[in-house]
Parts: sequence; C-alpha cells; structure tokens
Amino acid sequence: MNLDDAQKRTVADWIAQGHKLSEIQKRVADELGVHLTYMEVRLLVDDLKLMPKDTEPSTPVELHGKPSAPSSTARAKETEPGEEAGDTPPGEQPAPPRAGNVSVRVDQVTRPGALVSGNVTFGDGNSANWYLDQFGRLGLVPKQQGYKPSAADLQTFQMELQSELAKIGF
Repeated sequence: MNLDDAQKRTVADWIAQGHKLSEIQKRVADELGVHLTYMEVRLLVDDLKLMPKDTEPSTPVELHGKPSAPSSTARAKETEPGEEAGDTPPGEQPAPPRAGNVSVRVDQVTRPGALVSGNVTFGDGNSANWYLDQFGRLGLVPKQQGYKPSAADLQTFQMELQSELAKIGF
C-alpha cells in the first residue's frame, strides 16, 4: 500500500467515523488519489489494527396473517390443577388436528425424466405417485383425478420424503 502516515491517519479517522470499507475505498481513490482494491483496503485496515464499527443489527420483520409457531416453552406448558391435559385454556385456539399416517416409498427404478420417484399413501387412504425432477421441483400425481391432500398431510409427506431421501443419500 502506497500510503504515507498522514493518509493512514485519515483512513483511521474514516473508520472511527463509522464508514464502511467500500466507502473508504472510494474516498481513498477520490480524495487521496490512490486506487486500491476492496481486498487491499481490508488488508490496510487490518495492518493498521483497526476494526470497522458494526452497523446496528436489523430488526426482524414480522409477517402478518400467519401466526408464528409456539416456542418450545409454550408447548411444554404444564397443566394447572383441575385442568385436563387436552383442555384448551380460554382465549387460546386448539391445536390443529394432527395429520394422519403418511407412508412414503422410493421407487427402485426411477420414472423417466426424474431424478428420484416413488409413491405416497396419505392419511385418508388416497395415494399418489411423486417425483423430483432435475430442477429440484417436486411433482405429485394423484391416482384419483382431482384429489388434493390436506395441508397437514402434505407437510407430513414432505418431512417423510426428506427423511427417506436422506436415508438413500439424496
């Protein structure tokens, strides 16, 4: 780096003011006439034993419409005396019904045009063929035309499918 002591102090001042490395790179070029790559600026700051100030962490964005999943402490809540384990306290919604038994099988011989394929039987007894194409898209072909599994069954299917694919190293 071709910076003299005065220029290095200037860079140190910019760091102290909270400028980002990309801003410092631009200012070094514009004000000091020295063109450095971003990596050279990073090394310069490291050589000067300086630490750029962290920006304030962004606050998480809350999405409206879908309630967030209850925390593990909320799920592990103990029942009050006189309260049955299955009772729902006033003001709280009962948990959605659990998905039925979903059975997922992987084909020994993959369908043409698919990376992996198989079949699934949903909790209500209906079944479908499934496949994963070369773009990572999951396809579902129900045996009964027009059949749509419940959202809970679909979620269970996806988790079971992920488990089965992990077993075969996919």
